[in-house]
Order: sequence, then structure tokens, then C-alpha cells
Amino acid sequence: MPKTIRIHQPGGPEVMQWEEVALGEPGPGEARIRHKAVGLNFVDTYQRSGLYKVPLPSGLGSEGAGVVEAVGPGVSFVKPGDRVAYNGGPLGAYSEARIMPAERLIVLPENISFETGAAMMLKGLTVQYLLRSTYPVKPGETILWHAAAGGVGLIACQWAKALGVTVIGTVGSEEKGALAKAHGCTHVINYARENFVEKVKQLTGGKGVPVVFDAVGKDTFMGSLDCLQPRGLMVSFGNASGAVPPFDPVILSLKGSLYLTRPTAVTYFAARADLEKGSAELVDMITSGKVKIEINQRYPLRDVAQAHRDLQARKTTGSTILIP
Repeated sequence: MPKTIRIHQPGGPEVMQWEEVALGEPGPGEARIRHKAVGLNFVDTYQRSGLYKVPLPSGLGSEGAGVVEAVGPGVSFVKPGDRVAYNGGPLGAYSEARIMPAERLIVLPENISFETGAAMMLKGLTVQYLLRSTYPVKPGETILWHAAAGGVGLIACQWAKALGVTVIGTVGSEEKGALAKAHGCTHVINYARENFVEKVKQLTGGKGVPVVFDAVGKDTFMGSLDCLQPRGLMVSFGNASGAVPPFDPVILSLKGSLYLTRPTAVTYFAARADLEKGSAELVDMITSGKVKIEINQRYPLRDVAQAHRDLQARKTTGSTILIP
């Protein structure tokens, strides 16, 4: 029987257990996948810790790539033998094999590896919807992106550059700053030794930016609002430093009639048509060479606890994958 990671209670990395599971055959609308690589994402730590509530016991992980072993009745999106990748659907990607809804799968082109497929879906689709839908960036604009050397940040810097957008990126070290610059970030701010609000104002001639993309959360949220132009948009899409505390919405008016959104890929790609469109754009950016997926860490799947520790300690850069 295949092995999988499961949790029976929320908590630290130690609550993840390596267990055998019986899969059986896929039912209507389902496909059974043998994983070749699995993606690691910060949201996995939220679900494991209980910050995001999930029914227990539960699997973990929402992103993977592998080969379709079997399909159930009514499945037309994929067939046995197809190379596929996915993000979304029920939790459970931390597994050697699994059954999941076939409509969440996309066929992986031969020129994209399983490792890239497992690392690109959540992070790449996140960048796609943020830059193309949440706030459709325009050539010549300047934006602020926090954690520019992270997995999402490195993709965003490359994608924004390809669209003619100037990126101001924050990082936590000189090494991460060099990495972000190498991937298209125009201006780097090391928030460990610089005030990012003052630096953004300096770089924009005092005007600020029209949009801030912030996955850091608590530590950067209020400062991010101060970086915005009047009627600017604050895009809060993560909590790497902790959840943003409650605040009075009047603050948004006092700081310039600002807008605030908290988007998720689940909403943006709930419809199959939107998933196909976003995935096609992502694949095109990768196959064209405009975006390269940086996989800088690899862990055996059964050692995922260490991967979570390193991710939360901000020891990782780019994308991390787990090998079943």
C-alpha cells in the first residue's frame, strides 16, 4: 500500500505521521495518480498548525505532479499514462499515490519536468492571478512585492519584468537580495536593516506605489499601507510572519481611501475554464524562458517535518519539493 503523511491533531511539524493507506479504484470523475514530485507551500504549515482549520484526521499538501494510473467513469480531461500536475482539490498531496478530482489536473507538456510541475502550480498560478486579475499590472508601473526571494516572489519578479513592470522587492538578507535581483527585481530593500516605507517613498519620489503584494502579514501590513498611493490597492495574500491583527477600516480612509483584498487561488480557479486559462499562461511563460522555476531545496517526502521547520525559519529560497 502507498504511504502518505497524515495529521490527527494540529501542532508543530512533529504531528505529521508517515502512514499506509488503501486507495482502491477511482470513482466517477476521479483519477488515481502516482506522484513523482510534491510541492511544499507555506499554506501547508497553516493547515498543519491549525491556523487554517481542516477536518481531522487529514492529509496535507495541495500540489503535485505524476502519472495517471487509472481514471473513473466520466473522466475526459486525462487518461491513464498522462503526465499531469495540479494544485487544489482535497488535501493529500503529501503521498506516494492518491485519488483526486480529475477536473483539477492539467496535462504536463513533455518539456516540463515532474519536479518543475510540482513546484510551479500553486506559486505560478498565484502570480498569474495576482498580476493578471487581482491587479492587472501595466507596463511602466512600479509595484512593491514583499518576500521577493521566496518561491512566489522569484516567479513574480520574472513575470513582472516580462510585462514591463518595475519591482521593488523586500528581502531579509543580502544573499536573498542578490537572488531577487538576478530574477528581475529592480530595487531591493533589506528590511532587516532598512525602513522599507521610507525607501519606497524615496524610490518613487514620494508618490508611493499603486499596489502592494504582501504575503508576510503581521510584520509588514501597516507599513505596506503607508507605501500606497491614494486609492491604492493592498493585496494581502499570506501570513508568513503571523496573522494580521484586527484593525479599524477607518484606517484605510485616513491613509488615502485605500482598497484591501485578501484573495486565494481557490476562488480564482474554482471554475475549470479559469484553471485552464491560468495554467496555459503559466506554461507559456515557462516554456518561453521568461519565467524559470527555481527549485533550491529537495527533501524525501517522509522527512517533510524538517522541510516545514526550514520553511518556517526562512532558511529556504525559491521553491521546495518533496520526493516520494
